[in-house]
Amino acid sequence: QVQLVESGGGLVQAGGSLRLSCAASRSIFSIDVMAWYRQAPGKQRELVAGIASGGSTNYADSVKGRFTISRDNAKNTVYLQMNSLKPEDTAVYYCRADFFLATFWGQGTQVTVSS
Repeated sequence: QVQLVESGGGLVQAGGSLRLSCAASRSIFSIDVMAWYRQAPGKQRELVAGIASGGSTNYADSVKGRFTISRDNAKNTVYLQMNSLKPEDTAVYYCRADFFLATFWGQGTQVTVSS
């Protein structure tokens, strides 16, 4: 079992920055993949960024060059640094962990970008 707790969401103006954190209840050293997803009202949940245990990353085209995912194994935490935020980035952001063929989700944190 892995419990995930997101934090760092909030209201920001377009062009601003936020850093989201996802704290895991166990060591993330051996977790295969950790990722950030988001879901806007009326839309499907979509992948934002992922990071594998070896450090490789992938990003949605819509956030490339603006968002950066990173992991701190010592703190059992994954981060999402979001810069140059746009109103279309408004969504609930969820942390996900894939571990031993199981998938775990956090409760989500709201990000609202005003124009």
